[in-house]
Amino acid sequence: MTRILIADDQHVARRGLRALLESRPRWEVVAEAADGYEAIAEAARTLPDVAIMEWSLPHMNGFEVARRIRQKSLRTEVCIFTHCFEESVVTSALCAGARGFVLKSDKETDLLDAVEALSGHKRHFSWAVPKSILENFAKHNGHSLNTQLLTPREREVVQLVAEGLSNKQVGRHLYLSVKTVESHRGAAMRKAGVSSTADLVRYAVRNHLVEA
Repeated sequence: MTRILIADDQHVARRGLRALLESRPRWEVVAEAADGYEAIAEAARTLPDVAIMEWSLPHMNGFEVARRIRQKSLRTEVCIFTHCFEESVVTSALCAGARGFVLKSDKETDLLDAVEALSGHKRHFSWAVPKSILENFAKHNGHSLNTQLLTPREREVVQLVAEGLSNKQVGRHLYLSVKTVESHRGAAMRKAGVSSTADLVRYAVRNHLVEA
């Protein structure tokens, strides 16, 4: 029996996913959650084999939810099922321990294939995710960098970028203009010696800039 947790803030989406998943023999949805805190609590309570979660859950960013679910239950494989497709989001999901990533625009069979793979502790990513992202993550995952040269504001910007926020969202969060955010982000990347958003996310995770 494959036991599944669904975490999505839309009730209709959860109902549809439940119907799709439980149409498969020996698949059971053991819990549903509408926000990040509930997802973590239900994962700890039910210890599902697979947790299917939206990246943009209320009350807590997707990175923290995925990471804490993995902490609560090491046997639980996390599949991100979302509309949000940016390189930084995919990399953040990987850093949080997710081994599945499917877009809501993908076919139903893609999600079913992901659950099948994850239930056997194999990874599965949407066809839309470039292989270069996965290869770069595997190559640099163990690399750690020094953060002492970053200013407090640069550290804040890097942390929010690692949590999947765009420059515009970071600006709203910190009450900064997009141009100022881009300036801080560029300075942080130069100091870190990285040239891509994916590398910046790995930098943040490996140096504990994302709250534990």
